[in-house]
Amino acid sequence: MPSFRLTPALLGLWSLTACGPGQEGASDPPPPAELTRIAPPGAPPDTCWHRIVTPAVVETVTAHVLLQPTEVMADGTVTRPAIYKTETRQQIVREREETWFETPCPEDMTPEFIASLQRALRVRGFYIAPVTGQMDSATRNAVSRYQARDGLDSGILSLKSARDLGLVSVLPQQ
Repeated sequence: MPSFRLTPALLGLWSLTACGPGQEGASDPPPPAELTRIAPPGAPPDTCWHRIVTPAVVETVTAHVLLQPTEVMADGTVTRPAIYKTETRQQIVREREETWFETPCPEDMTPEFIASLQRALRVRGFYIAPVTGQMDSATRNAVSRYQARDGLDSGILSLKSARDLGLVSVLPQQ
């Protein structure tokens, strides 16, 4: 399995990214909630991940069910109208989805890395704001638009997108 290494001038994304198991010492205070390292089952240690949970879409369906048909005489006279019952039920239109994706770790998200991210997005036409080195809303929106091409609806930079932008190199594990 390859290991990932950030290029020296380009390091990571400070956000609500959740990460894999950390190296906190026994006497270290617990990290803030947004830095708690979580990862999907089977994720390699010391990797960082983010999870998007898309709620299920539930629709209420109302139907009129025929209980008794209309009774009509031979001459067309209605002797008894049809009887219907209204049934209402809920149906799942789209199941709840949980999407995990690997991200650069928060400690890698330096101002230099973010500035490089902004420049890379600018060259590709996704970012038009000034290069600040800060993960601001303009940068998150540009990241979201860039990643939407791959079906990822998130302003948090994925490791795949960082690689595609040339910000992270992939090295064989030694």
